[in-house]
Amino acid sequence: MALTYTETTRRKAASPDLLVLPGQAGWDDARRAWNLAVDQRPAVVAFPETADDVVAAVDHARTTGLRVAVQGTGHGAGSTPLDGTLLINTARLTGVEIDAEARVARVAAGAVWRDVVDAGVEHGLTALHGSAGDVGVVGYSLGGGVGWLARKHGLASSSVLSARVVTADGDIVRADPETHADLFWALRGGGGSFGVVTELELALLPVADAYAGWLIWPIEHASDVLCRWAEWTRDLPDELTSIGRLLQLPPLPELPEPLRGRQLAVVEAAYLGDVRGGRALLGPLLELDPELDTFAMVSAQDLMELHRDPPGPVPGRGEGWLLDAFDDRAAHAIVGSAAMDGTSPLLSVEVRHLEGALGRPDPNGGVLGHLDAPYALYAIGTAPTPEGVAAVDRQLALLRTATEPWLARQRYHNFAERDVDPVSFYVEGSYARLAQVRERVDPDGLFLAKHTIV
Repeated sequence: MALTYTETTRRKAASPDLLVLPGQAGWDDARRAWNLAVDQRPAVVAFPETADDVVAAVDHARTTGLRVAVQGTGHGAGSTPLDGTLLINTARLTGVEIDAEARVARVAAGAVWRDVVDAGVEHGLTALHGSAGDVGVVGYSLGGGVGWLARKHGLASSSVLSARVVTADGDIVRADPETHADLFWALRGGGGSFGVVTELELALLPVADAYAGWLIWPIEHASDVLCRWAEWTRDLPDELTSIGRLLQLPPLPELPEPLRGRQLAVVEAAYLGDVRGGRALLGPLLELDPELDTFAMVSAQDLMELHRDPPGPVPGRGEGWLLDAFDDRAAHAIVGSAAMDGTSPLLSVEVRHLEGALGRPDPNGGVLGHLDAPYALYAIGTAPTPEGVAAVDRQLALLRTATEPWLARQRYHNFAERDVDPVSFYVEGSYARLAQVRERVDPDGLFLAKHTIV
């Protein structure tokens, strides 16, 4: 059964027309990304409400000499200038349909993870969602996707069962293991270089809850916490996914009073098991006497919000890398270079434990079948002005230099927010095949992606 596309209330263009042009009412809202520090200036923005509308937008771009870029929420904006492009904003293509018996979700291009998780709850099912409910499903999944279930169940891209795609010549095709199989392989981890995805089918998991929460210490304990966390991650079951994190929280009234305006060391974790098993696993961290312990059994919906990303658009500047190892020396290097003592412009510096299913090649996965590194590092700062952007960039450069001895060859698509060589996202030989698929489905280079395959 086809999805019913309904207009979303999350992000509407001010104009009811399909195309919004510079100078028209609502133009600045139409071109705005989730990251308010990104000043993207496409030639025109389209807000399709059906797959046929997407076809019309692609045809318009092709006949007027524009390239095509695609965004849902705009979380991935900023790595590629949009001059001379028609930006397709998929926010009005919404809808989620659950087949509980088959454990499959059919998801329209404008859906966010909160839509999918909410729809699956009544069936005791959830998806390989990210760490924020307002992130778009399609962009996240095409770039890989590392969330709270990842060490047990792998990348979100590997959960994609099929994709409905508008191609460069305006055709609507279904890509799956039997039909357009090369395109299907390329989409899962290759990003948005191959067409406009209007719908995905995703495999769902019978996960209703998890034992999850935060352990929190004052920032003075940061080195001890990250060192202990590094040691702790060496012998964990795949059912446990965790993050070691440094935070500088602003003095916002909506934050809990014990945390407001403070610098903190945090371990976030989610365990696909019960309280008793989770508590036993936390033992080595609890020995460090955290100031706050929020661990409890949480629903699938609450797990999706565990990371506590900002609830709406903010101006930020960030970057991420994969690490070949993480030890005491790396922990000290991060603490020293991040300077999360009230003097740094960074808001968050996190190290994510990968491995488990994330580190094992998935024979049925796409081009990004696994991540060939045990840890990921990601840092971000608030950047409301050009001077703020420059200050965050300087601190990120210091962090990267300090962690140079541990940097992996591979990069991760969704954490790379600058213009980087996309060859670095994939194992040897995969990029050449990606480029061949791109040449076949988009020989004129119509589509411009976050990290365009060329």
